[in-house]
Amino acid sequence: MTAHNPSADSIVVTDVPARLDRLPWGRFHWLVVTALGVTWILDGLEVTVVGALSGALASSHGLGLTPSQIGLTGSAYIAGAVIGALGFGRLTDTLGRRRLFTLTVAVYLTATLLTGLSWNFASFLVFRALTGAGIGGEYAAVNSAVQELIPARRRGQTDLIVNGSFWVGAALGAIGSVIVLDPRVLPPALGWRFAFVGGAVLGLVVIYIRRFLPESPRWLMTHGRVAEAEAIVAGIEARAGVVPPTDLPRIGLRPHAATGLAAVARTLIVTYPRRTVLGVVLMATQAFCYNAIFFTYATILTTFYKVDANAVGWFLLPFAAGNFLGPLVLGGLFDTVGRRTMITATYALSGALLIIVGWMFAQGRLDVTQLTAGWSVIFFFASAAASAAYLTVGESFPLETRALVIALFYAFGTGLGGIAGPALFGALIEGGTRAGVFPGYLLGGLLMLLAAGTELWLGVSAERLSLEEVAPPLSHAPIP
Repeated sequence: MTAHNPSADSIVVTDVPARLDRLPWGRFHWLVVTALGVTWILDGLEVTVVGALSGALASSHGLGLTPSQIGLTGSAYIAGAVIGALGFGRLTDTLGRRRLFTLTVAVYLTATLLTGLSWNFASFLVFRALTGAGIGGEYAAVNSAVQELIPARRRGQTDLIVNGSFWVGAALGAIGSVIVLDPRVLPPALGWRFAFVGGAVLGLVVIYIRRFLPESPRWLMTHGRVAEAEAIVAGIEARAGVVPPTDLPRIGLRPHAATGLAAVARTLIVTYPRRTVLGVVLMATQAFCYNAIFFTYATILTTFYKVDANAVGWFLLPFAAGNFLGPLVLGGLFDTVGRRTMITATYALSGALLIIVGWMFAQGRLDVTQLTAGWSVIFFFASAAASAAYLTVGESFPLETRALVIALFYAFGTGLGGIAGPALFGALIEGGTRAGVFPGYLLGGLLMLLAAGTELWLGVSAERLSLEEVAPPLSHAPIP
């Protein structure tokens, strides 16, 4: 059990982390996965909608955007997500996970609604950046809370599936785009606008569901609010029919209200430099690979295969299915076979396959169905790899810095790989030749192979360990 709330310089002895980790899987965990996992559904919805709507946005009924402008809007969305992650990430560590849930979703739903009201390229660009800011803030708060609330024995699998749910949103976006772009359903000038309204409606549902989630007990205990943490865990145990234990491992803490940026920098550079290098490489390489290819996938279909813009969504469905099935099928292996083996394998396979399929595309050896099948196989592995990148940066650093560290890695990695990718591929596609696009695919594949080698060298074996074992809290203190 836990001591009473401490004074600033006293030591707390608590078993709250062990109690969270020993809970049987139940309704509470399904609520966590549902209420928080929807973040990636929203992100997938937003990314897919713009890709599937690229033809409509380029038409006279849309905004008349060029391929380069569509690529730039993808970069603007990522840039906004980077800024949002940094700003909201700091607030998440300071104010708590729960407070930021409503704020970040509110930013998202307002911005995506405004996107549907855009009147030219400039306004569309600004509103996409604001939408990204809301989603970026979600990444920091949600990844922190998921890892802190899910038992250690299932943390890897759950985190991968939650991150992989991005592709449920992608499927929804693909299907939704087919419906709203059908002139028999909506006039062409309105169809693309209603696609963004759907995201705002989903955001309202998310705000309601999250009312039933508690604050992270782990966050509370490191901020001196031990009684609240105790009460939350006791409530979860009661609803699960679990008898409060008396003999679980305990941890000593000297709680404090905030962690300065100097402490965060010291953690990244001095305490865990190898983990810092690993996190940057994993995040940057997957961000380039994903954002470069996915933001411009619809443009590839319409430019080189003459797929009707209204039918792009159907080709995105098998692509989304492969992406979601990867974490779903492989997720459990990250907790059994282990992090290092599985992350290395998924990055290496996706990188090698990307180069092979990209070369076959450049040589004109793939029809549109074969290309779609190839992407589905590649991203079956790449999706698990990308989800594992978020898992790695979230669990590899101390609890007090978790949200800001996730934000920093997301910002730096995505800034390196995600902003440049869509703009680069948009320019390559505008060149009008398949051979001209291949260097982008080659670069993406080589970066994924680089990440595989880095994981093999620097990987952290965190499977089935508590977060406190993987990285002791900054407030950790010997038990008196």
